Amino acid sequence: MSKSESFIGSIDQGTTSTRFIIYNKHAEPVGSHQVEFTQFCPKAGWVEHDPMEIIESVKMCISKAVDKATADGHNVDEGLKGIGITNQRETTVVWSKSSGVPLYNAIVWMDVRTTSICRRLEKELSGGKTHFLESCGLPISTYFSALKLLWLLENVDAVKQAVKKGDALFGTIDSWLIWNLTGGVNNGLHVTDVSNASRTMLMNLKTLNWDEKILEALKIPKTILPKIVSNAEVIGHIAKGWLIPGVPISGCLGDQHAAMLGQSCKKGEAKSTYGTGAFILLNTGEEVVKSNHGLLTTLAFKLGKDAPTNYALEGSIAIAGAAVQWLRDSLGIISSAKEIEELAVKVDSTGGVYFVPAFNGLFAPWWRDDARGVLIGITRFTNKSHIARAVLESMCFQVKDVLDSMYKDVGDKGEKKNEKGQFLLRVDGGATVNNTLMQIQADLLGNPVVRPADIETTALGAAYAAGLAVGVWTEDEIFSNGERMKKDTTFNPILNDELREKKVASWCKAVERTFDLADLSL
Repeated sequence: MSKSESFIGSIDQGTTSTRFIIYNKHAEPVGSHQVEFTQFCPKAGWVEHDPMEIIESVKMCISKAVDKATADGHNVDEGLKGIGITNQRETTVVWSKSSGVPLYNAIVWMDVRTTSICRRLEKELSGGKTHFLESCGLPISTYFSALKLLWLLENVDAVKQAVKKGDALFGTIDSWLIWNLTGGVNNGLHVTDVSNASRTMLMNLKTLNWDEKILEALKIPKTILPKIVSNAEVIGHIAKGWLIPGVPISGCLGDQHAAMLGQSCKKGEAKSTYGTGAFILLNTGEEVVKSNHGLLTTLAFKLGKDAPTNYALEGSIAIAGAAVQWLRDSLGIISSAKEIEELAVKVDSTGGVYFVPAFNGLFAPWWRDDARGVLIGITRFTNKSHIARAVLESMCFQVKDVLDSMYKDVGDKGEKKNEKGQFLLRVDGGATVNNTLMQIQADLLGNPVVRPADIETTALGAAYAAGLAVGVWTEDEIFSNGERMKKDTTFNPILNDELREKKVASWCKAVERTFDLADLSL
């Protein structure tokens, strides 16, 4: 193999697992490894990770992936030009600058322990739930990092003391990884990128800097915050002690922004990622579009220090693939995730059963933290196949709710159509291997759904950003996706309009049944 061969590595740190994938110049994976790590749920609604376990998972994945690529004849040691990082967003870590030890477990994005803090702020601040919306694009919600940081500052003595001593560092998982990768206690770099910063509720969307007024209102010290950088630039280099020292870290994006780049989404194009949750983003170009229909205004990506900023509308769904895990792990209806499709295809409908997975409330477009899950329409006729199909439909109905809201916000001009006048939804994530799920999605949308040949676009997006910064790819190569789309699979709708409308009306009725259930007696 030629020593001039170029590679880009991608660290993909998700909600339940970590992966490292090595791509060649043709954006083809030549080596990868994935490991799962522990998710802790110490109380109802609380979700945590061990930050040190995450670091160890990254070390293992890099080692195994490099070994696999090398065994296949690829000279990764000499050819690795850069590393991209993508991560679960909003998940919050505070650690000691002097010791490198986390001062508490990472509080995960779906954790709802901050509900009481949210209610308190809504009462104290003149603008209520939307007090900071104009600056950061986000409502006050348990979802975002600022509230998790407030909880740590108010409830964890080690964090309080470290802040007083000037020894505390705050970050989302990208910051924690980069600090460790670039040296940790030995001058590790404390940075985050614009996409992850946009999900903290602390960054001003227009200036791309920490918003002084928000920090003042929440009493968060600026000294503990990381420096904000773009998504594609050389941030620093891997430190000694890691397997690949000296390699530049040249790209960093939150997972949903990375998936958007991996799908080459230009202005007017949208993607939906189906993972633990589901996340739909519509690229609105250089325009900051304010949502009036329950969506988040967020940043899409900024591909270089001086590059233009692309913005997006986003709808976040807390429970998608996690509902399949619930069927498997909590109810025992299936023994593996892939079995849900085998069950669902045994029936041609849900038999009037509707499932709304509001386990910890509902995110977009409803924003109801008082909602709880419901399964309605059950009769003696109902069997586990109907329930399995209802779980799949729940994922697709939630995505439709978000896309309908996007259309209300941007109209025809804001959505790019194909030559047939159809809006194409690009999809990715592990659940999209389920053909039944994809067909249900197309049917409920009434629009085609396009699945790429490589469904793991999150890692690819981080690789694209890193490769762009070090000259492995150009922007034209990344966004000229015509050849790649020839290998994609398209699911076209076959459900008639009348039945679609009836099903949607029934779904909305089911959603309304979830409201105001958080205080049900044990």
